[in-house]
Amino acid sequence: MSAALKLDGIGKRYGDFEAVRDLSFSVEKGTICGFLGPNGAGKTSTLRMILGLQPQTTGQLEILGQPDGRRVRDRIGFLPEERGLYKKMTPIDAIAFFGALKGLPMGEGKRRARTLLKEQGLEHAQTKKMKELSKGMAQKVQLIASVVHQPEFVILDEPFSGLDPVNQQGLEAMIRGLAANGATVLFSTHVMQHAERLCDKVVLLARGRKAFEGTVDEAKGTTRRFLELEGEIAEEAARGLPGVVAVETVRADGPVRVLKAELAPGGRGQEALKAAFLGGLDVRRFELREPTLHDAFIGLTGDDPNQDQTVRRDQASEAAR
Repeated sequence: MSAALKLDGIGKRYGDFEAVRDLSFSVEKGTICGFLGPNGAGKTSTLRMILGLQPQTTGQLEILGQPDGRRVRDRIGFLPEERGLYKKMTPIDAIAFFGALKGLPMGEGKRRARTLLKEQGLEHAQTKKMKELSKGMAQKVQLIASVVHQPEFVILDEPFSGLDPVNQQGLEAMIRGLAANGATVLFSTHVMQHAERLCDKVVLLARGRKAFEGTVDEAKGTTRRFLELEGEIAEEAARGLPGVVAVETVRADGPVRVLKAELAPGGRGQEALKAAFLGGLDVRRFELREPTLHDAFIGLTGDDPNQDQTVRRDQASEAAR
């Protein structure tokens, strides 16, 4: 499978501030790739370089066979983090207008808009003004406007921001549909759950550098599984269970403790539980916890992706002015 996007040693500097450093990764055609990291990690700067909206300071990139996204802009769909549709336009007119900017005739744009709005359950909103729509409905319209010209490559910057769970689920379905129809999708987010459900591949970014590139399962494989045990159990006793390599107390209420027992690679929770009962340990609750992508990110980077890196983001904004 050939790559739709390749980055080789990309860097971006704003004056003395280095927002992106020596970043290399690729995205294969027809796949969904999550570009993940905390706010301020360098995701938006990287997307802007891919699109050709700003030049890289170092390194090389290639998108759809070209070194500059502006050369293939009609083959790219882009949903920016900063949303914006003309409030007095109807969804049909807004979608057709954005399609026309990518070379799609207005008549064809309106025809596709009606079809896509119907598919997304927005048929009733076709002739309303954008200012009359809910935030979730407006965000769906903007995504449709970004892809009405049927782009080969779709870039979404924090597409789930501010949406309720129902609208997030609908947006996930739209993204899956894009890939099913042959598009390559790259989306940035700091919410690991979306990437865990959607992505063929993830790239983890921390402080402007790549921390990991691979599948979701490969990322989770870098973090150990653990047991959660509750009862009158001493940490020393839990450390003696087979497969357990580390133990910490999560909380204690008198003699009753909740312990987190980390398992070695290949360690089996069932064997630890069996040994606990045979050893007469007071286990009142036992739970095997598989690692999440969020766990993997923290383990790989030391950062919490949900933690705003406000200082870093403010530095980048100030330097870009």
